[in-house]
Amino acid sequence: MARPIHQEVELTASPDEVYETFMDEVKHAALTHGAARISRDVGGEFSQHDGQIVGRNLDLVPGTRIVQAWRFEQWEPGLFSIVRFDLKPNGDGTTVVMDHSGVPDEFEEGVADGWRVRYWESMKQGG
Repeated sequence: MARPIHQEVELTASPDEVYETFMDEVKHAALTHGAARISRDVGGEFSQHDGQIVGRNLDLVPGTRIVQAWRFEQWEPGLFSIVRFDLKPNGDGTTVVMDHSGVPDEFEEGVADGWRVRYWESMKQGG
């Protein structure tokens, strides 16, 4: 396994708004341009990017933290990574600290780029 992917980004949205962008199916789909089904419960399942990414919520603290078991559909069956988002107030905005561990080596670069392009850059541009 590759070393964990660590990214920090400053967003102008509040922590509650950032949390909702990840957890609301309509907002998530608008951001990533792919269908999303997202349970808002700990232990609940999610499917994002038209089913290419699936997983389960491990810990949810609205406006503060999201922890998910997360996998691409083409990964080896049963292989999940863990992604954690800490949402920290920063003035009128939010500092997002993301740590994504357990990503197979051959997918590390693509996953890291995907977070930057499909999430952070899109969020900075307002979706």
